[in-house]
Amino acid sequence: MHRRTFLAGLSGLGASALLPVSGALAQGAAPVTLTVGYAKVAHLAPIILIADKLKAQGVELKLVEFARYADARTALQAGSLDIATVGPADIPISLANGSTALVGIMGVGSSPKYVIARTGTKFESWDNIKGKKIAIAPGSAVWFQFAATLIEKGVPYNSFQAINIQGGGANFDQALEKGEVDAIVTWEPFESIPVMKGYGYFAKNLDYSTSKAAGAELGMLVANKTNIAGKDAAVQAFVSAYVKEMKALEASPAAFATAIQTLTGLDADISKRIAEIIKLGPVVTPDQLKRQAKAFNDLGVIPKDVTGQIDGAWNSTYLDKALKS
Repeated sequence: MHRRTFLAGLSGLGASALLPVSGALAQGAAPVTLTVGYAKVAHLAPIILIADKLKAQGVELKLVEFARYADARTALQAGSLDIATVGPADIPISLANGSTALVGIMGVGSSPKYVIARTGTKFESWDNIKGKKIAIAPGSAVWFQFAATLIEKGVPYNSFQAINIQGGGANFDQALEKGEVDAIVTWEPFESIPVMKGYGYFAKNLDYSTSKAAGAELGMLVANKTNIAGKDAAVQAFVSAYVKEMKALEASPAAFATAIQTLTGLDADISKRIAEIIKLGPVVTPDQLKRQAKAFNDLGVIPKDVTGQIDGAWNSTYLDKALKS
């Protein structure tokens, strides 16, 4: 695996103005195709349960799998996707880099975010990260949560050795299991796997989901403004179907665990454990994104404070309508 020790840079993305939502798809009309990028992560489990329901409404759902949010957002920015699941930080990043291609629709879930420590190491407080080797994915959603928490806790970023792990989450677990790092900052299912297999543990005093700047949101549904123009009814059908399944899974941990297992291929025990941790639901708000925008500018991650532009890069209409249906 390739490693570096710090963030080398972030690519520019886009955001856009709000779009109106039209009525239902006309009966007998030609099917509308929505191309949606996603990752095989537990909090996106509803996305594999809605294709048949959408097809009955005249919407063909084409799912495209990505290993990382970063790859999905690049494809979305390029116009290869209509909608994608990305990190909460992507809207501020997009605006700061002057792009106007993307518009946020809704959040998808939240959970506590604990540093995953290697069994036998001491991580009882934030002071314990000093001098430790901690695997990170610079620019990822979890990295922003972790970095924002360090700022609020007054912990210098250079007090530990940041090990940049490239590729998917399995590479983090491999590094932890081999003893190449002392801890990892990653995402499910790669948080629970080390714990279930015994070579890692949740450092529960090191929860980085509670920062005022980044919050606990695990991801967002974001659209390409140009690509969804003229597809408002299809987008509404997609969001409504997603929200309906999201509510059903949140109400049934057993069904959620089964969906996680189907999506990720994990065994039943790990899937059940993850279902107990994650809370499905749209947590992120424009106000949260504004706090992120300011914090990321203060951190030096984005070149300017785009707090004043966030409202114009968020469309709550689809979610509002879905929650009422």
